[in-house]
Amino acid sequence: MTYGITGIGYALGEPCSVAETVAAYTDDHKKIEDWGYRTYFRAPDDVGLTDLAAAAGEQALKRADIPADEVDLLILAMADIPEYLYWDPAVATQDKVGARHAEAQLINQACSSGVLGFDAAAGKFATHPDYRVALLITVNRVCEAYWNRMDSSTAITSDGAAAAVLVRGADSCRWLATEVISDGRYANVAYLPGGGAARPVTPDHPDPGRVGNPVDLMNEFLGHDLRAKVRFLRETRDNSHRVLEKACARAKVPVDDVCYVLHMNGTAQGLEEFSRDFHIPMDHTNAEVALDHGHLGCADQLFSLGKMLDDNRIPLGELVALTSTGNGMHWACTLLRV
Repeated sequence: MTYGITGIGYALGEPCSVAETVAAYTDDHKKIEDWGYRTYFRAPDDVGLTDLAAAAGEQALKRADIPADEVDLLILAMADIPEYLYWDPAVATQDKVGARHAEAQLINQACSSGVLGFDAAAGKFATHPDYRVALLITVNRVCEAYWNRMDSSTAITSDGAAAAVLVRGADSCRWLATEVISDGRYANVAYLPGGGAARPVTPDHPDPGRVGNPVDLMNEFLGHDLRAKVRFLRETRDNSHRVLEKACARAKVPVDDVCYVLHMNGTAQGLEEFSRDFHIPMDHTNAEVALDHGHLGCADQLFSLGKMLDDNRIPLGELVALTSTGNGMHWACTLLRV
């Protein structure tokens, strides 16, 4: 069983200058300057997560020249929270797109959700031989009451979505394999303190709090033990390599044949280190896309892939790895043959 991407679409909030708005989010202007981002995107208050998702999905279907009512499966991958709790944003997006015959599925595993969505599609194609078209939508919409765009992550967080039309048997951008490594020891590093079943919002606890700075949270979780932090960083690096190796082994392709690796839309320094670590040139990463768009949660990899394909920056036939590190923790890799 195989499938390929026949169309990619996007939706973004409104562009914002990092330099002109940094004071609204943090006093640490030097940190933000060192990160190297030029622009991020913020959706208007009346535009929700499913609005962005539907807009990207509609554009992807238009580019693929496939009507919405021919979609058999809609997968919504997200890293944040939707407009409402006790609510299914996947089926809400299905309705907004007009994919009335499609099964709707939700994936919400932090920044790894988008990369994992390819495997979810492969599984459904394998178990449902009548499914021909899947629509994978990856989306991020920050709730600023809970999340500081410039402090609750190690990147500047943007609002946006990217969607891919996946067609059984298509050769363009053909899916080869997806692998993931999960480690629940780190599940309690970061979370919203209130609002869940453990501490509901009540008159006694009216404020659910905010997600804190991830570096501070990890240091606290590790007991401010420098050796434990070094071990964690080494483990993160090793797992990023291991998951790529596992995906290549499953696809039966040499690791050295992977010439493009699109990771999260990280900082300039982070992507330079990533480039050196994987022995690939910077222009074979998503560095330029990242600094002009910010971190789109789980949509980074698909968004970057689409933009680089639009600009003819990835030649036909090349192997591309979409990789992610997500809270939880998860390390994920999807391999595509362009």
